[in-house]
Amino acid sequence: QVQLVESGGGLVQAGGSLRLSCAASGRTFSNYFMGWFRQAPGKEREFVVSISWSSGNTYTTDAMKGRFTISRDKAKNTVYLQMNSLKPEDTAVYYCAAGSRWSGSVRSSANYDYWGQGTQVTVSS
Repeated sequence: QVQLVESGGGLVQAGGSLRLSCAASGRTFSNYFMGWFRQAPGKEREFVVSISWSSGNTYTTDAMKGRFTISRDKAKNTVYLQMNSLKPEDTAVYYCAAGSRWSGSVRSSANYDYWGQGTQVTVSS
């Protein structure tokens, strides 16, 4: 049974930093890409960043580049999201996900097979 368990969310002031963790278990993820998405109240789920488990190559968007960094620790089977210079508009539930459909876009939630339960990040002004 695959499990993705996020942790590290919380309340932070604008300009601060947080590091989220996603502990993955239940299968080998060597052919997978791991991603972080977020969803704010009343908004659609939004892609943040992803990483190839095997190569470590990362994928993001211009909007997320520079403040959000993904990394993985193969030995710990854990993916991290480092978030810096946080803004109130970054407030959302952040989800970790794992996907294997490399023929699709890593930015699309439809290409992810497994999801964590999410962790709340709240940035106060």
